[in-house]
Amino acid sequence: MKTGTDSDGLSLWWRRGAILVIVLGFALLIFLTAKSYYTAPPIPEKAVLAEGQVVFTKEDVQAGQEVFLKYGLMDNGTIWGHGAYLGPDFSASYLHNLSVDAQQSLAESSFQKPYDALTLPEQQAVQLQVTDLLKENRYDPESGVLILTAAEAASFQRQIQVWTDYFASTTSSSGLKQNLISHPEEIKQLTAFFAWSAWASVAQRPDKPYSYTNNFPYDPSVGNTATADTVLWSALSLIALLGGLGLVLFVVGRWNFLGWRGKQEGELEEPKPIASEIATPAQRATIKYFAVVVLLLLLQVAMGALVAHYRADPSTFYGLDLSKILPSNLDRSWHLQIAVFWIATSYVAGALFLAPILSKKDPKHQVAGINILFGALVLVVAGSLIGEWLGINNKMGNLWFWLGHQGWEYLELGRIWQILLAIGLLLWLFLLVRALKNASQNPDFKQMASLFIITAIGIPIFYVPAMFINSMTNYAVVETWRFWIIHLWVEGFFELFATVMVAIIFFVLGVTSKKTSIRVIYLDAILYLAGGIVGTGHHWYWTGQSNLPIALSSVFSALEVVPLTLLTLDAWDFIKISQGKWEIVKRHKWTFYFLMAVGFWNFLGAGVFGFLINLPIVSYYEVGTTLTPNHGHTSFMGVFGMLSLALIVFGLRQVLDDQKWKKVDKFVGVGFWGLNIGLLLMSLLSLFPGGVLQLLDVLKNGYWHARSQAYMGQPLVKTIEWIRMGPDLIFVLAGCIPLAIAVLFTLWQVVKHKKSADANH
Repeated sequence: MKTGTDSDGLSLWWRRGAILVIVLGFALLIFLTAKSYYTAPPIPEKAVLAEGQVVFTKEDVQAGQEVFLKYGLMDNGTIWGHGAYLGPDFSASYLHNLSVDAQQSLAESSFQKPYDALTLPEQQAVQLQVTDLLKENRYDPESGVLILTAAEAASFQRQIQVWTDYFASTTSSSGLKQNLISHPEEIKQLTAFFAWSAWASVAQRPDKPYSYTNNFPYDPSVGNTATADTVLWSALSLIALLGGLGLVLFVVGRWNFLGWRGKQEGELEEPKPIASEIATPAQRATIKYFAVVVLLLLLQVAMGALVAHYRADPSTFYGLDLSKILPSNLDRSWHLQIAVFWIATSYVAGALFLAPILSKKDPKHQVAGINILFGALVLVVAGSLIGEWLGINNKMGNLWFWLGHQGWEYLELGRIWQILLAIGLLLWLFLLVRALKNASQNPDFKQMASLFIITAIGIPIFYVPAMFINSMTNYAVVETWRFWIIHLWVEGFFELFATVMVAIIFFVLGVTSKKTSIRVIYLDAILYLAGGIVGTGHHWYWTGQSNLPIALSSVFSALEVVPLTLLTLDAWDFIKISQGKWEIVKRHKWTFYFLMAVGFWNFLGAGVFGFLINLPIVSYYEVGTTLTPNHGHTSFMGVFGMLSLALIVFGLRQVLDDQKWKKVDKFVGVGFWGLNIGLLLMSLLSLFPGGVLQLLDVLKNGYWHARSQAYMGQPLVKTIEWIRMGPDLIFVLAGCIPLAIAVLFTLWQVVKHKKSADANH
């Protein structure tokens, strides 16, 4: 071993660089997270009129937040731009109603006539008074008392009826169960929560010229416009992007052995296949996981189609009132939860499938462990989905948070199910470590097995922040931890773990050398995490933090595009490195096709569409519009989904012999093209143009209007929603169903093989 290199001849600076990036990145992220506890908008002990009459209390606000969560309203509308896009942004809607009420009150007190009857100069004078009225922060941190004006108190009382009416009708609430919330006390508490979120979005931070949410939402009628920091750091993040791209492309071009492309000069190692075509019992035992994956995918797509239908027609489903059984907030909850479940299941099973290839054999009782884990998985999936239905329908009493619908977007499953999921991930990690024991003791595979285990450890560890919040936690603090899960867990460490699995597949098939595979793992880890860790904060721009995330996270978030660009080049590299290895590539052709699709969607979905909405100045107007699910669908399904399916197709091909594979090859091929064509058309014909139109409405009429039924009910908007039916049908009929047939056929063959083996014994 040369000085400065490891046992595989790789420079130690690869490992040191990855560690340095992780340490520095988490130092900044933890600092921002800790700061959120101090910068979160305070919840007043009580909000009172100047004469002392109490309008609402801290207990009302916190109880209102629990009402919001218990009924799954974050899967109906949004607070500060985050949540679902069926209903309104509740904070923006309350704020604009407050603005209108204040205009009327001040017009009548100043000019003794209604606001609409005023001349333009008079209206402008009233608007200035409204801005001054609402921007003034009359909260006393010493006493915890917030002084409200008479106009604000009157608006609060009026809006209790506004929200009573909202929940009374399925049509007005975008598919919620009729009279979902009708108890007067719950409505009052919920209105208090909305009032607090609106106050935080307009009242200026102490000694700052902007609100607690950095002037979000955009509403000129109350003086909420983009801050100087928003504009400045958007420009500087573009400079960071261009500089980062230039530097990395120079480095990769200068040292052309980086990435998958080839060997370093003087490197004599020629990759050789080590994967056996004979599957072990443990590998065969994982195929049932793949069957669960495709069944969950079909269910998730069905729920997504229902959500899209509610956007186009919230009142009826072809004459049926589904809101009584499957209301829109439940559909959307299941749509998100099932997506996380099937992606995670495919990674869990894919890792257990790959491990025996490196170790050459199964450890004792591994099949029993895999079966136990499978049972635990089914329990968590079924139990949490049923619990969410019961919780939303208010059938669990005080247990709604623990067993029902916890309420936070992407973290809807009750706390007990979260704990069981974490325990299941620890069991999976235990099974993976013991499956890699032989490989860890083999000098030839030691480092690759170690990287496999280290990245796997991140999966259960970075799910733990989901336990740091409860129903009473300050909403701004919740948003901080919630995106540790959504961004850091899913988009960071899951993607890094997937990179390791892809590198192992290339290595065991003999497509790339061990040294190249390990180098790629370190390179991607450095590039992913350099921007991705601190870049988590691009979700925090408008969620009650200070302006620091705008400064730091906008720059680091821009750097996330750099590795995505390189991954697009990898898609072409997959073709180049296959030259001379056609027999290997031919056997696993569809695995390579799915990996090439990952490169394409990484660039378009995560790169182009993601960067489009991550710039602070764009995010300020865009967050919570259809451009967000456009990015979400093309990156989640396009990247994580295609990676999952690549792992599944690899497993199917390894389990089936050539003759049996011929029976499923055509189904996999049709499924590949169906999914990708359907997803592309879904974006280009519906989600992207719909998002652009909605963004334009924000700029013209304010954020509240673009999220209201007044906008969503327009014929053109509904037409764009209906157009999506065509791509959705392609995605399901030509994509999901053929793949499901391929997986279920393979499972049938595995069951037949086991029965035959048992009979012979």
